[in-house]
Amino acid sequence: MTDPVLSIRNLTVDIPGRYGTVRPVDGVSYDIAAGEILGVVGESGAGKSMAGNAVIGLLNRPAFISGGEIWLNGQRIDQLRGDTMRRLRGKQIGMVFQDPLTSLNPLLQVGEQLTETMLTHLDISKAEAEKRAVAALDEVGIPGAAERLNSYPHEFSGGMRQRVVIALALCAEPSLVIADEPTTALDVSVQAQIISLLRKLCRERGTAVMLITHDMGVIAEAADRVAVMYAGRLAELGPVRDVITDPSHPYTHGLMASTPLASRGKARLHQIPGAMPRLDAIPEGCAFNPRCPHARDKCRHDPRPEMGASNAACWFPLVGAEVL
Repeated sequence: MTDPVLSIRNLTVDIPGRYGTVRPVDGVSYDIAAGEILGVVGESGAGKSMAGNAVIGLLNRPAFISGGEIWLNGQRIDQLRGDTMRRLRGKQIGMVFQDPLTSLNPLLQVGEQLTETMLTHLDISKAEAEKRAVAALDEVGIPGAAERLNSYPHEFSGGMRQRVVIALALCAEPSLVIADEPTTALDVSVQAQIISLLRKLCRERGTAVMLITHDMGVIAEAADRVAVMYAGRLAELGPVRDVITDPSHPYTHGLMASTPLASRGKARLHQIPGAMPRLDAIPEGCAFNPRCPHARDKCRHDPRPEMGASNAACWFPLVGAEVL
């Protein structure tokens, strides 16, 4: 087995405030191999995007990495700052954000943005960069790529803009791409095209992908493995088919049972009662215990469980709880 492209070990992110410090990411660990897509899923506020921002060095102050390690291709990067991190970002790590219109500079033609990125991170001439820019747009399915180099972002549809963003993320040949909700702002038919494109390009290039989403359907379609997050911690981690069809954590089971496919035509979808706790009000014991139908006294009072042999951070993991 080859070494992972990205290795996160006990990553912890703190945000100090007037009334104390909250912890949106708490002891998260996982690896991503070359050519693998790891889906990171959870409700809003689970900490999935915060973990991605920590990897790429885009945490907004006062948030900071307070513990753990992040390794990229054998190099520790969580302690890098300033120009050193900026040189790494774009060259070794590409980013695909949720809203393609705000990801692109509205005042620059897309060709300029692609060539600028390549000239910054690759040792090539301007002519070669322009040639590669055309190839990049063609590769992501932009019709008339040579002519569209001179177009501005607002002249593309939402789906085409997201294709441009993917081309921008991959044009410097990074080993890792972080895709944060890349299909949320798109129509369902376009979502499928973007996911298929991202999967195809990363397979061909051997690029590792962290795919952050709240949509289990996207995870089922695109990911090889899935990391389920709840209240800043990993609830479950494993191969996507195993987690979807036979989840071990009650939270994962609830997520899957609430999808239309799992409802099997019933009038109402399953609903997980309650809401995710505020970061300054994480309950004692397992953070999911107030919403868990299987919670026992141990879940309410013992320290939060760690990831066990079942690949679920649960004192009493489910066995054979087939959902789909």
